[in-house]
Amino acid sequence: MYFEPELECIDRAELEQLQLERLQSTLYRVSRNVPLYRRRFEEIDFDPENIRSLDDIRRLPFTTKQDLRDNYPYGLFAVPLREIVRLHASSGTTGKATVVGYTTNDVRRWGRLAARVLAAAGLTRDDLLQVAFNYSLFTGGFGLHYGAEALGASVIPSSGGNDRRQVQIIEDYRTTALACTPSYALHLSDVMDEMGVQKKGLALKWGLFGGEPWSEPMRREIEERLGVKATDNYGVSEIMGPGVAGECLEQNGLHVNEDHFLFEIIDPKTLDPVAEGETGELVVTTLTKEGFPMVRFRTGDLTHLVPGPCACGRTFRRIGRIIGRSDDMLIIKGVNVFPSQVEAVLLDIEGADPHFRIEIEREGRLDKATLFLEASENLFTDSMREARELIERIKRRLASELSVGFEVVLVGRKTLERSHGKTARVVDRRAL
Repeated sequence: MYFEPELECIDRAELEQLQLERLQSTLYRVSRNVPLYRRRFEEIDFDPENIRSLDDIRRLPFTTKQDLRDNYPYGLFAVPLREIVRLHASSGTTGKATVVGYTTNDVRRWGRLAARVLAAAGLTRDDLLQVAFNYSLFTGGFGLHYGAEALGASVIPSSGGNDRRQVQIIEDYRTTALACTPSYALHLSDVMDEMGVQKKGLALKWGLFGGEPWSEPMRREIEERLGVKATDNYGVSEIMGPGVAGECLEQNGLHVNEDHFLFEIIDPKTLDPVAEGETGELVVTTLTKEGFPMVRFRTGDLTHLVPGPCACGRTFRRIGRIIGRSDDMLIIKGVNVFPSQVEAVLLDIEGADPHFRIEIEREGRLDKATLFLEASENLFTDSMREARELIERIKRRLASELSVGFEVVLVGRKTLERSHGKTARVVDRRAL
């Protein structure tokens, strides 16, 4: 099923002409309205009017997360703040979020692109979509919510958490489609087993999963245990939430909405394009964003270009499932976390450079993050009560500032492994 067949099945030559026209318009607007891009274009003597082909974009510098931090909060907005009707944010490596603005047109367009993803995954106006992503500054919940409304489906904004209530809603409301992280879907399946729910009696048909890496075996387990057709979808907060790309029912790569996003896949070390099918870092340029356009934004997400046409009939090219990151960002319970954010919290509490290690594992179906922290001179105490208070204070700060709960364990001095090179601060034991 298509939401906008005339665009999703557009002739490739016509699509590339549309992309070129929209790219020229975007580059002209940012050169006039965004100081960072205006300065960078002047430095390389670049005139947007000289863009003659899509390949010309390689002449331009990349936009990085550091650029977003350096221009926090509104320095990269391309319109006055009075034209921004929505603000979202994602984690930054130093504790400051990256702030993204949406105009009225941006929000409306976001809904239609998310509707494409939902339709490709099998949903129709007859479905009831339960969105179990958090509704917050995180874009996940809102994007799929808007998409379902644009499609004409019913939305159940259950948000995240409260597991037994989620299951009750699935049963009582006759939910037909579930949107959440894949690990949370399996966790809900476990909760159903504990509650004695007869899964064959559920109305569930579709599962739309994203927010964290997952594997084909995990997909098969979700489908078997919940009786759904499970598809992957992709969004990146700095570009747009869910709606950038999504799988169709062929389950063979995520169709990128190429009429709105120009994407490249590069070697993260050499910054050169990689060959078709080769893994590299996804780079995205927005073609229609008004409030917060991005030019050659390095997402940090590792993927590859899927070769050949898709049997579904869509002509948009596909990328493979995101397999990891080119930087040190972690994804814990669907939330982006950088080790440097943890370090910043610890430094603020104790005023010293602590030695720590983060260990991530799966407890049941959910992520569990544990922070092992050396009891250095200024952390050491022989009072159990003071130690417990310190641990609780660190846990509260981490949960408050990173939106992720950590277990905190104090260990003896010099018990964590040292390295002569870059310190290995993360041990990820999760098995997809």
